[in-house]
Amino acid sequence: MTRLLTSESVTEGHPDKVCDIISDSILDAYLTLDPDSRVAVETSAKDGLVVVEGEVSAPRTLDHVAIVRKAIADIGYTDAASGLDPEGAGVINNIRPREFDSNDGGAWGNYGDDKQISKEEAYNTFGGDQGLMVGYAADDTKALLPLPIYAASRLAERLAYVRKNGIIPLLRPDGKTLVSVEYANDDITDPRAIRHILISTQHSDRIAVEEVREQVRKEVLEPVLATLDVDASEAEVVINRSPFINGGPKADAGLTGRKIIVDTYGGIAGHGGGAFSGKDPRKPDRSAAYAARWAAKNIVAAGLARRAQVQLGYFNRVAKPITIDVETFGTETVDREKIQRAVADTFDFRQLAIIDELDLRRPIYRKTAAYGHFGRDDADFTWERTDKVEELQRNIK
Repeated sequence: MTRLLTSESVTEGHPDKVCDIISDSILDAYLTLDPDSRVAVETSAKDGLVVVEGEVSAPRTLDHVAIVRKAIADIGYTDAASGLDPEGAGVINNIRPREFDSNDGGAWGNYGDDKQISKEEAYNTFGGDQGLMVGYAADDTKALLPLPIYAASRLAERLAYVRKNGIIPLLRPDGKTLVSVEYANDDITDPRAIRHILISTQHSDRIAVEEVREQVRKEVLEPVLATLDVDASEAEVVINRSPFINGGPKADAGLTGRKIIVDTYGGIAGHGGGAFSGKDPRKPDRSAAYAARWAAKNIVAAGLARRAQVQLGYFNRVAKPITIDVETFGTETVDREKIQRAVADTFDFRQLAIIDELDLRRPIYRKTAAYGHFGRDDADFTWERTDKVEELQRNIK
């Protein structure tokens, strides 16, 4: 029995991604100022208005309006006609200083050999919010990410590259991609062929849609397909079914956190429901989701399963997860319960331990906000490491 699975991605100029990028740009600015900053920021955008709201706890308050304008310009919007004017847009700033409630015994930023409490005490004390977080990996691709979302994200990323480097002049920042993959069996472990590809890119009215189609096929589609080890010779390809002039917040309202499936596994795995952007790593919505991906990827890299999903559940203000569940969808090479025990023995999922182990207090989040938080070849994406393979294999009992 074959299966056909579809995932989509969007470019950084998509209105929702504009908002994710603004939120993470504000987060990075505060982490640059002080790695122990607390940040919880949301953004919305429509037409020429951007609203940023939330709370921060930091040594001083930064110029949020200036950060917003720079983020818009960095995305590539130049004026109102392009979708959003970085200098002329109205920006409402409703981000307030706040002393966050802290029942963690002073663990956040206050532990170590020369501090008030030991690292172990801090790890056992610190706890963030309640919730569940999901990580996933599959051997479809070298990145151990499902092929549909990996391919869709690489197409979207390439669209931005050719625009920003002038390879295809007159493109604009907004865009979407979609990829459908046929799998040879019901357990979706063997991608047989790419069956459908959609690329839709915003462009100036000074370039004909026919030219856009030709150039995107040559400079975006063909280079990306060349990197994928799967047949796409019979794929149905649609590039800009119609002209796409108006995009970004001029065309649709944008909101932080509205592309959580694009950000993760393209709908092929579960999701805990929490968004990432605008949240400092103290929020397990972000840090524990990264840790769950880290664990799942190491399971697959270790050859223990071809597909793996790790779900972590946390109580509010409790350091350790109350549940660690490993699902391998019948693709495991050893007993699933043994894998689950090995994961619990190998990974320290206490929330502060995750933050330290993955070095998450750095200003690295702006670049996570578009083209996927997973499957990226970037040293700052520490949760993509496969550094626990040998330990996992030793801990199989």
